[in-house]
Amino acid sequence: MLRTEHSNSDRHGSHNPCKMVDPTLAEMGKNLNEAMKMLEDNQRKAEEENEKKYARKDIPGPLQGSGQDMVSILQLVQNLMHGEEEEETSQSYRLQNVGEQGHMALLGHSLAAYISVLDRERLRKLTTRILSDTTLWLCRLFRYENGSAYYHEDDREGLLKICRLVIHTRYEDYTLEGFNVLYTKQPVIYISSAARTGLGQALCNQLGLPLSCMCRVPCNTMFGSQHQMDVALLDRLIKDDVEFGKLPLLLVANAGTPGAGHTDKLGRLKELCEQYKMWLHVEGVNLATLALGYVSSSVLAATKCDSMTLTLGSWLGLPAVPAVTLYRHEDPSLSLAAGLTSSQPVEKLRALPLWLSLQYLGHDGIVERIKHASQLSQRLLENLKNLDFIKTSVEDELSSPVVVFKFFQEYSNRDQTSHAAQASTIQRPIISNEGHIYDTFNQWLGEQLAQLVPASGVDVVELEDEGTCVRFSPLTTSAVLGTEMQDIDQLVDCLKMKIPVLTSTLQLREEFEQEVRRTVGLLYIEDLGWPGLGVVRYNYHSDGKNDDKQEKELEKINTELLKKLNELESDLTFSLGPEFGGQKNCVYIGMVTEDLDVSELVETIAATGREIEENSRLLENMTEVVRKGIQEAQLQLQKANEERLLEEGLLRQIPVVGSVLNWFSPFQASPKGRTFNLTAGSLESTESMYVSKAQGTGSTPPPTPTSNLAKQRLPGQKAFKRSLRSSDGFSETSSISHCDDLDKLDQRPPNLSPGQEQGPLEMEGEEEQKEVAQAKTDTEDIHSDKSSPDCTKVEDQASQR
Repeated sequence: MLRTEHSNSDRHGSHNPCKMVDPTLAEMGKNLNEAMKMLEDNQRKAEEENEKKYARKDIPGPLQGSGQDMVSILQLVQNLMHGEEEEETSQSYRLQNVGEQGHMALLGHSLAAYISVLDRERLRKLTTRILSDTTLWLCRLFRYENGSAYYHEDDREGLLKICRLVIHTRYEDYTLEGFNVLYTKQPVIYISSAARTGLGQALCNQLGLPLSCMCRVPCNTMFGSQHQMDVALLDRLIKDDVEFGKLPLLLVANAGTPGAGHTDKLGRLKELCEQYKMWLHVEGVNLATLALGYVSSSVLAATKCDSMTLTLGSWLGLPAVPAVTLYRHEDPSLSLAAGLTSSQPVEKLRALPLWLSLQYLGHDGIVERIKHASQLSQRLLENLKNLDFIKTSVEDELSSPVVVFKFFQEYSNRDQTSHAAQASTIQRPIISNEGHIYDTFNQWLGEQLAQLVPASGVDVVELEDEGTCVRFSPLTTSAVLGTEMQDIDQLVDCLKMKIPVLTSTLQLREEFEQEVRRTVGLLYIEDLGWPGLGVVRYNYHSDGKNDDKQEKELEKINTELLKKLNELESDLTFSLGPEFGGQKNCVYIGMVTEDLDVSELVETIAATGREIEENSRLLENMTEVVRKGIQEAQLQLQKANEERLLEEGLLRQIPVVGSVLNWFSPFQASPKGRTFNLTAGSLESTESMYVSKAQGTGSTPPPTPTSNLAKQRLPGQKAFKRSLRSSDGFSETSSISHCDDLDKLDQRPPNLSPGQEQGPLEMEGEEEQKEVAQAKTDTEDIHSDKSSPDCTKVEDQASQR
């Protein structure tokens, strides 16, 4: 107790422990301490609430609070990978075929993060061992002796570092003076015109060089493959650059072009580079075949180049492994200056996923995957040789890992009957546009094959000379997709089913254009980018309407026309065309088969369009007709009321007097009604209805237009199908007359035999003649006696007869 009082006295500034404190002051000090504590607590709570409000308002949702558990985070990752609806079946198929070797690559990334926390000396030893082992293995596998390796994520980054290495090597003062030394002697980098799109521009942007430092070398035009670099022309280009004071720096060659998979003449290119002291860099999918036992001489020459880039991830089906650039250079300091080597141990851990995967696969596993891809290409190439209308483009039929093919039909091999009716003025634009049409058809073919057989990995490629083609490159897809031989067989079967559709559509496309141009009311729209029979538009006959209203009417009619055509039972596909780049207010017709009746199709489209237009005009004029009819009816009713007043007199209009007068002397008035004929748009009297006790004879509505070529189809036969011609050689006229005979047989009485058919027909003709004569007699009687009360009835009977 004394200790407490002493502490309290010290707290209040008293230095005399023996002096007693006033109880009142002590109580006041206690209350003050409690009040200050309460105020401090309230202020602290207010600050905490403000912090919470700030956190809820400005901090993103996943970061609020004390964090989330591992299960929630992994569930979020799974939803982001697969999506809520899981529509991407191709991506899920890729994930299912990662395989154990892929798991080793993924494990390498986790181990790299774990190893990076080791002490510096242990980390240095481990990374040096991993980097040296992986480099040695790759050089031995791909026959590249005494080489160094650079591991990079972007496959273009290796070439970029090589360019910097060559600049440091050829320009000795580049480290000190920088780009000033490049101004006096401009460097030149040569790439093939068949190289990857945008490669040259990307190199110039990263190196800080103008685009004039990039020279594109054309491919062969006369001799050799059209996808190989023209060596003679390259020699002339280099000589011209040397004469202008430029410095030939580097040449980028292809061992498998990105499009067709062809290999440049690497042996001659290497000799040319040695002559002008240039650096030769090679890239392409065909470099994978260096790991096989048998390698073609054209690809084997790549082992003599100065550097090459390998993309092992796609070749072996390894996810997230880096690309590798192998190179030979004697000066390590220049390699360090160019960024090909690094003194940071963490940078060397990029090779860890590849180090693990190569050990897991082994030499046999690596060779097996590359060999399997080559066998898939050979299997497809052998089947394509036996197919008509398929043109292949491969460099070497014995060992080409890339197969490029396209649908192509010679103009002279088409149906001669379809061309006999064509004029020469129409044939010329068709021939000139033939390349565009084939590009469109091959684009459709590639998309269909990729959709039907997704495990094949086929895609569409644009080549400079061949145009649009379908490409099969198993070295870049088979290891990831798990492509097998049965997938190739399925691909060939689908191709066999699509070829007849392509040939039929190509032949009937010209006939369809002829029929549409001859048909009144239809407009043929030439769309070379549409893979189908063609594009047609129904022309709307405008009556002085403005453009906006005419455009709306045109859209309405063609939309309704498309709806009517899709309701028909046919195998054709009618649509509004592509989502982007298509024509507006048109009907696009897709692929067709050989049994299509083009004339019936075009006539049906025209007749349906006319029907829709007439119905649209009727509805459009209905408002105005009804309005005028109502006004006329009001005038006639007003006139009828005035006439009734004159007939009845004024006294009958007085309420009481009129009732008494009507009781003594009733007034008989005949009812006079009015009917409004919507078809004729006029008011008519109902008097004839009361006289004849039937509806009056007005103008009959126009018949609904139907196609003149509507045929009587057999049960189960769909629309627009040509009937198969019988083997006895009957003509179309006889077949049509035979159908008419069938109709007459169906209309005869059930108790009449076939042999008695002629008699009733003659009797029907005599009865019709008697009815016509009787009608003439009745008409003469009507003209002679106009006052006959039955004249209206007789006129109706005569008109009906």
